[in-house]
Amino acid sequence: MRGTEMKVLAKSALMIAVLAPMAFQIVRGQSNGSKPSAGARFAAPGAMDDATGSGASDVAKTLKTAAETVGLARWSGVGGQRLPEVDVINTMEIWASGTCYALGPSNKPGESGPAFKAEYHIALGYNPPAMRVEMTRSGSGAAAQHTIEVVRDKYAWDESEIGAGLIPGKGTATPAMAAVNNRLLQLWLLPYGVIKAALAAGDKTKLSTESGAAVLTFPLSGPLADVTVKATLDAENEVAKVETRSDNPAFSDLLTEIEYSDYKDHGEIATDVKSPGHIVRKQGGHPVLDVQVKTWDANNPYLVFPVPENVKQAASH
Repeated sequence: MRGTEMKVLAKSALMIAVLAPMAFQIVRGQSNGSKPSAGARFAAPGAMDDATGSGASDVAKTLKTAAETVGLARWSGVGGQRLPEVDVINTMEIWASGTCYALGPSNKPGESGPAFKAEYHIALGYNPPAMRVEMTRSGSGAAAQHTIEVVRDKYAWDESEIGAGLIPGKGTATPAMAAVNNRLLQLWLLPYGVIKAALAAGDKTKLSTESGAAVLTFPLSGPLADVTVKATLDAENEVAKVETRSDNPAFSDLLTEIEYSDYKDHGEIATDVKSPGHIVRKQGGHPVLDVQVKTWDANNPYLVFPVPENVKQAASH
C-alpha cells in the first residue's frame, strides 16, 4: 500500500513541475497589467522590436500599433527567456450566433443563398495553426444540422463528435483534405492572424493609404503562398476589413472579404484583449456569414488538435 502511495506522490510532484512554469507564463502574459508601456523595448527581434527605434519603418510602427490596440502585444517568458510578443496569446475560443448562407451555382455575385440560423463554437490556435469549427445550422425548412470541421497544418477532417477517431469506437473522423486551404485561410484572416501573418511576411508587407485609412498588403506562406491579403485598419487601428486575392486559378474559390466591427473585450474574464463583436464574411462575392460574438476567450484556453491516424494515412496517399 505504501509503495502505491509513493508512486502517486511521485506522479503528483512531476505534474506540478510540468504545470508550474506553464501557469507562471500564462499569469505573466495574461494579467491585466502585463502590456508594456509605450516606451518599452520589445522582447524579440523583428518588426515589433524595430518599431521602438527612431528609424523604424512605417509598416513596423503600424503593426506595433495594431497589435497593441487589440491587446495582442504581451510580455511573457520563463527563466529569463522571452517569447515574441504577438506569440504570447496563442489559443482562443469563440461562441457566436447569427446567420449563414448556402452557396449555390445559380447565385449571382452579391446575392445570398438560402439563409440558416447558426450557432458557432470555435477553438483555434496559431502554434501549430489549427482550428475546430462546431456549428449547428437550422431553418429554411430543413432539419437541424450539426457539423464539426477541423484543420491542423496540412490535415483537414470532419468529426462526428469532438475527438472522434482518436480512440477506437469513439466517433468517426472523416478526412477532408480538399478543405485544408479554405479552413487555414479562415484562421489567418481573423484579426490576430492578420497581424501575426503580416509580421511574418517581413519586408514583403507593404503599407498604403486609401480614403485616409491605413492598408496593409502582404502574402501568406506555406500552402497559402499564392494568396495575398489586404487588411484595412479603422480609425482606432483595429482590423476592420480583410480581402484576399490570388493570380493562381486554383485559389479562385478562396477569394474572401470579411468585415469586423464592434471591438471590445468579449471575455468572461477580462484579458484586455479586444475582439470584434460583429463579423460579416463573403466568399467569391457571395454572403456566407453574418454573426454576433457572444463570448471570445483570449485567455489562452487549453486546446489541443491531435490528428487521427486515418487522416494522416489519407494525406500520405
